[in-house]
Amino acid sequence: MAPIAVGDTLPDGTLAYFDEQDQLQQVSVHSLAAGKKVILFGVPGAFTPTCSLKHVPGYIEKADELKSKGVDEILCLSVNDPFVMKAWAKTYPENKAVKFLADGSGKYTHALGLELDLSEKGLGTRSRRFALLVDDLKVKAANVESGGEFTVSSADDIIKAL
Repeated sequence: MAPIAVGDTLPDGTLAYFDEQDQLQQVSVHSLAAGKKVILFGVPGAFTPTCSLKHVPGYIEKADELKSKGVDEILCLSVNDPFVMKAWAKTYPENKAVKFLADGSGKYTHALGLELDLSEKGLGTRSRRFALLVDDLKVKAANVESGGEFTVSSADDIIKAL
């Protein structure tokens, strides 16, 4: 399956997260993105070094700037269970804007064509590192990393696309 690309429609799918009342919620991607400008960025794993020290903090730090440029939602996706994503989100107490979404089985990541096989490293199937800028379900920018790189999917890279 070809990776999602500019001009494609964002596929629908169901992801999980914990809300402000600490209740597990299931949410459709289209309910988060229809009629809105959203950033959906994916990471290979919660608590992994590049994801935790660079990728996520960049979106938290730049959230106000992204919102000032019309971004309605900033969504972080990882092939982890919602309990792991909740624990990871709590390590960013300053976060007010990034929603941590779990794709526990990797089905949605597969629908995006962005899965990464890290079985040799004992991690199973994960998400490639990526950032999508989506406007009313249409992909306007698709910044997908090669391998373990972090060169095109940062908050600063998406700001350039706005």
